Amino acid sequence: MAIKTQVGKEDVVAFLQQQPEPRQSDCLALLDTMKAVTGLPAQLWGGSIVGFGSYDYQQKGGVKGSWFLTGFAPRKQNISIYIMTGFPQYEDLLKKLGPHKTGMGCLYIKKLSDIDQTVLKEMIQTSFQQMKSKYTQQ
Repeated sequence: MAIKTQVGKEDVVAFLQQQPEPRQSDCLALLDTMKAVTGLPAQLWGGSIVGFGSYDYQQKGGVKGSWFLTGFAPRKQNISIYIMTGFPQYEDLLKKLGPHKTGMGCLYIKKLSDIDQTVLKEMIQTSFQQMKSKYTQQ
């Protein structure tokens, strides 16, 4: 079974400029932050996720795929930020972050102005470096 979410050739900035304000401005700022942290160009995955870098993996059932090292996605209700290492190690930082929710590897925020962006940048940087060290980057 093939993974449906693949990297595409769509223009990331054009995609983000289609978002309504204030989400558009927040996503463009997040794009700049992630470019600065990773030193990598952004790519659009599955037409709706902005990802940076990639790694290859194989699931227990034998399914192989590629995924991004860090990224984000504008959604109707929030912005999903992919912290691929999960959240147990960020307990103290999450207390300082501001209003948010977490899922498996996703941090959900309403808008950047609600949170401490320095804390967010630290989380993104730590997760990215750990993922980069663990997996072969492409």
